[in-house]
Amino acid sequence: MATTTETSSLTVQSRTPEGSRSARRLRRAGYVPGVLYGGAEEPVAFQVDARTLRNTLAHSHAVLELGIEGAGSSPVVVKEIARHPVSGEIMHIDLLRVRMDEKIQATVVVDLVGVEVAPGVKEGGVLEQVTREVTIEALPGDIPDTIQHDVSGLEAGGTLYLSELAAPRGVTFVDDPETVVASITATRLQLEDDNAIEQEVEVIGEAAPAEEGEEGQEAPSEAAEGEGAGGAAEA
Repeated sequence: MATTTETSSLTVQSRTPEGSRSARRLRRAGYVPGVLYGGAEEPVAFQVDARTLRNTLAHSHAVLELGIEGAGSSPVVVKEIARHPVSGEIMHIDLLRVRMDEKIQATVVVDLVGVEVAPGVKEGGVLEQVTREVTIEALPGDIPDTIQHDVSGLEAGGTLYLSELAAPRGVTFVDDPETVVASITATRLQLEDDNAIEQEVEVIGEAAPAEEGEEGQEAPSEAAEGEGAGGAAEA
C-alpha cells in the first residue's frame, strides 16, 4: 500500500493553451500536453516530456509530487489519461491537486493471484475476470497500487463478488458489493461432454416408449385371437 512518504516527483513546464493544432505540434516534438485541476486555484495547462512521463507513471505510486517550473510544487493524483487507440501512447493527461488530509475517490486495479492452483481451473475450467478496476475512497497517501485477492480456493462454477475482497486499512470500496469480480466457467470440451451425456439420456428416454408401444401392439393381437377362438366356439 502507498503511504504519504511513497511519492514520486514529476517536473513539468507551464504552457499557453492554443488548441488542437498546438497540441499536435507538442506531440511531434516529444511532449505530452496536460492540465492541472483542483483546489482553490485555477486550472494550469502544462507540457511534459513524453519519455519522462512514461517512466514516472510506470514506477510511481498513487500520489505524485508535481513541480511546475517557476510555480512551486504540490501533491497530485492522475485524474485521466487519454491514449492513442492504436499505439497506446499517452496523448493527454489530467492531474488533480489533492490534500493529504482529505479523502478522495480513485480507481484501483484488482490483481487476482493463485489463479493457476484454483480447483476450478485445475479441473479444466477458465477463470474470467469481469471487473478489473474498482472505485475506492481513501486519503491520498493510503491509496494502494493494486487490490490483491487470492482465488486459489475458487471452485468450478464459483463466482467472486466485490464483497469478498478485503479492503486495505483506511480504504473503502465505493462500488456495489454485489459487483461480480470473477468467475470460473467450464471449457467448451467440458460442455460438449455434458451435452453428449444429455443426448445419451434423451436417446434412452425415447427408446423406452417405443418398447411399450410394441408391447401394446401385441395385446390387440392376442385379443383378436381370443375373439376368433370365441367366435369359432360360438359357431
